[in-house]
Amino acid sequence: GRKRDLQEKREDYAEAGVPEYWIVDPIEQKISVLALENTNYIVLGEFLPGDVATSKLLSGLSVDVAATFKAAELFCKSR
Repeated sequence: GRKRDLQEKREDYAEAGVPEYWIVDPIEQKISVLALENTNYIVLGEFLPGDVATSKLLSGLSVDVAATFKAAELFCKSR
């Protein structure tokens, strides 16, 4: 559930040394990009529809937030 996605995964990923991860939150229509700094994650950015989410780790990776949620909505309607 939501707690697992927003809290427990963060702890698991930090312990595993995952350098960057993204949280795609359909409820808030937000993409958060987090980077591991020492043993904790810092939020590099929180991106909303109209923004382009970018990666610090993967140069050139960018995601249109509005298009991401629109595609997810269309996918769910087609099922």
